[in-house]
Parts: sequence; C-alpha cells; structure tokens
Amino acid sequence: MRPLLLATAILLSQPALSAPATTPAERWMGHLKVLADDKMEGRLTGTPGYDRAAAYVAGEFQKLGLTPAGTNGFYQPVELTEQTVDLKASRLELVGKGNVPLVLGEQVLVGTRVPQIKGAFDAPLVFIGSGLHLPEQGHDDFAGMDLAGKIVVVLAGGPSRLSGALKSHARTAEFWPAMQRAGAIGSITVANPKQMDIPWERQKLFAETPGMRLSAPELNDAKRPFFTATFSPAEAEMLFLASGRSFGEMLKIADAGETLPRFDLNLRLKGEIVARDRDFTSPNVVGLLPGRDRKLKGEYVVLTAHLDHVGVDKPVNGDAVYNGAMDNASGIASMIESGRALAKKRPKRSVLLVAVTGEERGLLGSRYNANRPTVPAGALVANINMDMFLPLWPFTHVTALGAEESTLGAVSAKAAQGVGARQVPDEAPERNLFVRSDQYSFVRVGIPALALKFAAVSPEEQAIQKDWLTNRYHAPSDDLNQPINPDYVLPFNRYLETLILDVANAPARPTWNQESFFRRFEPAQSAP
Repeated sequence: MRPLLLATAILLSQPALSAPATTPAERWMGHLKVLADDKMEGRLTGTPGYDRAAAYVAGEFQKLGLTPAGTNGFYQPVELTEQTVDLKASRLELVGKGNVPLVLGEQVLVGTRVPQIKGAFDAPLVFIGSGLHLPEQGHDDFAGMDLAGKIVVVLAGGPSRLSGALKSHARTAEFWPAMQRAGAIGSITVANPKQMDIPWERQKLFAETPGMRLSAPELNDAKRPFFTATFSPAEAEMLFLASGRSFGEMLKIADAGETLPRFDLNLRLKGEIVARDRDFTSPNVVGLLPGRDRKLKGEYVVLTAHLDHVGVDKPVNGDAVYNGAMDNASGIASMIESGRALAKKRPKRSVLLVAVTGEERGLLGSRYNANRPTVPAGALVANINMDMFLPLWPFTHVTALGAEESTLGAVSAKAAQGVGARQVPDEAPERNLFVRSDQYSFVRVGIPALALKFAAVSPEEQAIQKDWLTNRYHAPSDDLNQPINPDYVLPFNRYLETLILDVANAPARPTWNQESFFRRFEPAQSAP
C-alpha cells in the first residue's frame, strides 16, 4: 500500500489544491474546480489522480475539525482486484448452421467486473427473458429452466408490475447466486435501446477499460468465474435467428411491460477470453462528526458520495480526461459543505462523512464500508447518498430514491418542503438508479437509505437531463466548461443539511416500512 498519510501531508502543502472562497456558492464551486481539474486525471480508482483527490478531501475534513475515522487516519484502504481483458488474444463466434465470428469491442463488450472463465468454452445459448429471480413476487425467469453448462441471454428490464427497485435488485444481488445454483457458465445482456443512458457508440470507447472487484471473495455476488458480456442492441437480432423468434418481438413485449418468454436460441457460443488480474488498494476517506447527545452519539448517520470517476481513456473530440464534474465532484463538494454546516449545529447522533472509492467499478468502496464499517455495524442507523445529483436547473423538486421503502421518505419530503421544494417519485425507474449508486450497499446490509437527485419535472428540465446523459455522462465533456450555476446547489445543500439533522436528532432511528421488500435485510439487533 502507498504511504498515504505521507502523501496527504505533501499534497496538502501544495497551493494548487487549496480552494479559497468566502461565500457558500464560491466554496462549493472551489471544491468542484479542484476535484474536476485535469490535474486529477479523472480520479480513476487506484491511480495517483484519485489519491490526490483523496488527499484533498482528507485535508478538507481536517479543516472542518472532523475526527479521522478510517483505519489509517482518515483513510480506509480497500483491497481491490483489477481485471483486464486482452481483446486481441480473445475470440468469440456464434455456432449454428455456420460459424459467425463476433467482433469484440464492436458487436460485443466483454465484462470485466466478474472473473472471466479460464480457457476455451463452447456452450448453448438460452434466452431467459429479463433474468429476474423474484419467486416471492411471483416471477422467476430461472424456474424450470435447464441451464447447466449454458450461457443465458437476457434483455435488461422486466415486467411493469414489478417495481424498478425490485427489478434492479434482482439483476444484481439475486442474479449471480441464481446463476450459480442453476449451473450456468455465463451471461450475455442486451440493453433495451429506450433505456440506455450511454449510446452504444460511446460504450465502445470503454471496451478495453479494466474492471474491478473486491479482492475478498465473500464480498462479491459472483463466487466463481463466469463468461460475461453485453451485446449491441443493433446487432442482437443475430442471437435470435435460429429460434423462430426475433429480438424486435422481444422489444415489443418488453416495451408493453409484459413478461418475456423463455426459449432455446438453438445457437452455441464458442470462444476463449484471455484476462489478467492485478491487486491493489484504494482508500475510502472517512471523517466523523461526534454527536452531542450522551446516549445517541453512539449511533451514526452515514453521508456518502463517491470520489472516483473513470480516469483517462479514449479521447472524444480530442479530450481524453474524463473529469467527472457532475459525476461526482458535485456530490463531494456538497458533502464537504454540509459537513461545515453540521459541525456548527452539532446534531445529537454522530455523522460519518464517507467519500467512497470504486463506485464506477461496481459500488466497491461503499460495499466494503457497509460490510466492514469503521464503527460498530449495529450502530449505523441511516445512509444518505449523493451521486450525480445534476444541479443543472433551479432546485424545485427532488427525487429521493428509496423513499417508498422506509420512514426516511417522509423525513426527506418534510425537509424538501422546508426549503420550498417538493419530493416526487423517480420518473424513470427503468434506468435502475436504485442499485446504481452507493446507498444500495447499505440497503443490502439492512440500513434504511436514500439517494438524492434533482428531479426533472418540466419539459425544459427533462431536455437538459436527456442532453446531459446522452452527451456528457461518462464523457470528457462532464468538465468545468459546461454551464454550472452554483446558486442552484445552495437550496439543495440546505435541504440535505436539514434532512441529516432531522434524522440525527430524532428520538428513534429510521425503520423500514412493513411492506418493503428490503426489510428482510434488517439486522435482528436493530429490528423494530
């Protein structure tokens, strides 16, 4: 592991990393300018650029008077394994009436988060609808299917009668255990074009980008290697040619919100994926604001935002630095400024500020922190998370992902009302946002949690959001040159501070709603 504490001392002495400002808007913008600067090289987990950003955040926590709450000062090192696929040495072909070679990096993007199977393979393809394992909800795409030694093909999404949160959970936490029980050896995912945040042409830019996973096998959903890949929706019809069905037909069923059929594709996938691993560490940054109540200070509200982004990669319009200003320097800036406000008000419960690593590679830092917290696990009462909350228009409406699942929803709605905003449901649950950011790591260990977003309610706001997702999300253009108005952030920060204070000062800790699917993860010691 790098001598991170020494690096912190060195970096904090550099004037370039200071963000002098006087007003709240200037301070917030100052943090953004530091974290999204080209000098941070896109803050990719495991790189010097990320370590510089971590040092900056640790320094800001120190300035706020927070107590170091990592395992190494402000740092909680996370052990990670990076997997790189050698596309030139790898090969794939569809085998049916003839052999059709597939172009890796064009038609197929090979997965890098789950360990790839070693050596050559040749396996039948089976379409299993959306790949959802939710038997308690009356839906199980794995039931009655012979998948031993086979590769499943799934169309991302699911029937409309299931909530977005449930579908998202099934495609993550439930998917790999179901695959293991069924004896399948791999999966191919095809996205519904109507649900893609990033166009396929831009996704291809990351074809050779390494993936990551936690080094501790017990912390990963997939306990053994699998072949994993995503298939271009524009090319996906070839997967169905021998089945008597069509991809277009599957899209129509999916778009109607109905349950997809399951059937053999009467094709085999033959190939070999060559991959190599590298072990390293990258730190979460953890600061503690001790509570003022003698009894309640032993309980903790956790405020999270991810510090990492996607680094330096294939250039777009001549720019290769993926700065991540909105994703998620904005969240870290609000975390620091909220910490400043909370330190003055001293809530009854303690508040942990956790800037997490590895979110872009699969919520890795937050999963590590949620499963191996630096305070007693049973003392965590709530998680509030900010990720790409998109302060690109005035703050009048907020979406609190997870609001329907716990008593935090009502607390959030009241806090929003207090700053003149209104809480509204997620307008696009098919985007799977519920499982795509760090609050989900806390949900999975039974901690009620929310993720906060500016809600796009007007046609103008929806157009801004759509344009941003299409052209700036995970692109170099998410930088300091985009239109950024820090005044939009100020009422959001006040809402965030009020929400945390209300949770931290309440006599009772938040609880899961009785009807919530996720109540099952609640630890026995904190059950109501």
